Amino acid sequence: MTTLHTGPDSPYDVLGIGFGPSNLALAIALHEHGATARQDTGLRAGFLERQPRFGWHRGMLIDDATMQVSFLKDLVTMRDPTSDFSFLCYLRDRGRLVDFLNQKTLFPLRIEFHDYFEWAAARVGHLVEYGAEVVSVRPVTEAGEVRWLDVTSRDPAAPERTTVRRTRTLCVATGLEPHLPPDAVLSERVWHTSELLPRVDQLLRERTPVRRAFVLGAGQSAAEAVDYLHRSFPEAEICSVFAKYGYTPADDSPFANRIFDPEAVDVFYGAPPQVKRSLHDYHRGTNYSVVDMELIESLSRTMYQEKVQGRQRLRMLNVSRIREVASDADGLRVTVEFLPTGERQVLGSDLIVYATGYQPRGIGDHLGEIAKLCLRDDEDQLRVGRDHRVETAAHVTAGIYLQGGTEHTHGLTSTLLSTTAVRAGEICSSLLAQNAGSLRE
Repeated sequence: MTTLHTGPDSPYDVLGIGFGPSNLALAIALHEHGATARQDTGLRAGFLERQPRFGWHRGMLIDDATMQVSFLKDLVTMRDPTSDFSFLCYLRDRGRLVDFLNQKTLFPLRIEFHDYFEWAAARVGHLVEYGAEVVSVRPVTEAGEVRWLDVTSRDPAAPERTTVRRTRTLCVATGLEPHLPPDAVLSERVWHTSELLPRVDQLLRERTPVRRAFVLGAGQSAAEAVDYLHRSFPEAEICSVFAKYGYTPADDSPFANRIFDPEAVDVFYGAPPQVKRSLHDYHRGTNYSVVDMELIESLSRTMYQEKVQGRQRLRMLNVSRIREVASDADGLRVTVEFLPTGERQVLGSDLIVYATGYQPRGIGDHLGEIAKLCLRDDEDQLRVGRDHRVETAAHVTAGIYLQGGTEHTHGLTSTLLSTTAVRAGEICSSLLAQNAGSLRE
């Protein structure tokens, strides 16, 4: 059902592609500006989301998993601590403020933070259309300038129906997509962690026996999947396979965490390329292929308890890789190589879960020919301004902003929640400035 206006006679000032936390934060910033502006300086904004409703990593909303960032790094607080879209205002609205404070934690349950996102999304629901998958973006030229962009979307449930909307500016925030090894083939028994909960629920409902499961990966999602499968299938052997000797603890110490400060984005953005590469490599341990120490210790205790009891279900196949996966009548045959010696063993399995992370969706997947008008650096990376606006050819006055896919220019927080509120404020301010310039012209 169409809720946003359409057609070239009803253009938008900004149209967002994707409605995860990043564009949700932007929608809130624009909504709050429009509500408080003393003059008619609000922007006509809309957002398109291909999912039928708001959802953020639903497949990993494990019941006892907690957030890895403070609740103060919500959708608004770092931008405006007085906003009534904050997590604390959500708790007050839900009647749990005192209860949460009594927990003495900065890190809410992941399912609770997702409910907070849904609560906030519902309050700006008039700005978004769900079930709207963007299939193309076409430039609109006037007097030799690309001044507008026509965005075509379709309802995944009725792909024959398309809708075109015109906008002066795009804000692309399509999030991440699962990353898989080149030879991985997904099936009913081979998944990515993004599907963990619904797949496990289906197996439990159908009472499908699981004797052994493999989890490939060494990061937080891998460790959480190992723990969840171990609890969900009490008769199964769960094998964690990774090339490291052991899980690496996340570096969440106070000084290391400063890489996520808003000021760190300024430092990173202005640094020469070789310094950017060094900073990225130095601080990978704050986010990539690392695990919370509490979970590492819990898994280690479980392994030791099982050794004492003489029935070891949790196995760590460290310094190893999965070299081949084959199917037969009994399930999967998994070839695992122990890297120091090259020795291989073939083990039967009922499941393989790839906890191999995510990668940004390519901008060309959504912008089509518009992507050709975006400028790139010597390493073929998009050139992006500090205000998150993509640099374009001189005759393009329509704007393109990115939320995500900018680690090369803005650092590690490009795809993380840590600076979501601040980034939304920066984009909102840039959009307002661009709009004021257009009006003066």
